[in-house]
Amino acid sequence: MVSIDEVARRAGVSTATVSRALSGRGQVSAASRAKVREAADALGYVVSSQASALASGRTRNVGVIVPHLDRWFFSTVLSGISDALMREGYDVTLYNITADEDVRRDVFSTFVRRRRVDAVIAVAIRLGDLEADRLLDLGIPVIAIGGPNPRLTTLTVDDSAVARLAVRHLLDLGHRDVAHIGARPEFDREFRVPTQRRLGFEGALADAGIAARPDLVEPADFTVEGGYRAAMRLLDRTGPRPTAIFAASDEMAVGAILAARDLGLRVPEDLSMIGVDGHDLGAVLRLTTVDQFPLDQGRRAAAELLRMLSDPDARPAPTALPFELVVRGSTGSPDRG
Repeated sequence: MVSIDEVARRAGVSTATVSRALSGRGQVSAASRAKVREAADALGYVVSSQASALASGRTRNVGVIVPHLDRWFFSTVLSGISDALMREGYDVTLYNITADEDVRRDVFSTFVRRRRVDAVIAVAIRLGDLEADRLLDLGIPVIAIGGPNPRLTTLTVDDSAVARLAVRHLLDLGHRDVAHIGARPEFDREFRVPTQRRLGFEGALADAGIAARPDLVEPADFTVEGGYRAAMRLLDRTGPRPTAIFAASDEMAVGAILAARDLGLRVPEDLSMIGVDGHDLGAVLRLTTVDQFPLDQGRRAAAELLRMLSDPDARPAPTALPFELVVRGSTGSPDRG
């Protein structure tokens, strides 16, 4: 196994310089840093995480707590977090909060409290008071993406405003019979985003003097398949159909587009469709959406965390995250059909 002394000899510098160059801590000239990295690469030397932790008191590891690993939004946020942290030499440890109460309790009472991480990011999870206490008691930086988590530094998208923007777009096009595909109660338990988007949907209709109709609201599970099934329930029935659908995620909107096509409906001539997220499939299917830039959410959370790690006295940065209406080919006026 290659030692730090061998790297120092090959690079022609001291072992202390090698340590500073590879850890990123301390002053090292650009020329010396380049020599050290070249020598380390040539010898296949990797800094021991255990030795580094003993020397610095840091693990160079960040814990990320998520409620779902099989959803596009969460995987994209994780990609942003991982990309930003790995560039700074940090590893990422995932803690998946499942529906099992014992698993959730273990995450907060045991796993995170083993102090194997320098900081924690909680993604779209509503933390209870005891859970927040356990994280804050660690004495390490903790950041939440979404919430609500008023006791933590939290980066948030105003999901009610996101929904209002989407529905106003449909209303401005002339739609009045607007349906909504949201989430089942069990999915909203942790996520809490769907409730805010449903309230924004209802609020936008109320602002236009339109009463929300329960028969035009269908639950799903934030998947393409779930959106397909929900759209089938809305569209494949007797009586007047909605002229537009606002889906609480792009994946559900994609499923709804597929359902409409299977029923012989044209998008947007017979049915307009709008989603939320900024999913990669949206551009391919010309889906109108409200992009909430999930990749940048992860990068921004990681950047804020790194700032807090480098300066424990740093004040929290602004917490509002941006979103933007992206109009494509899936929305149009209701008289086009």
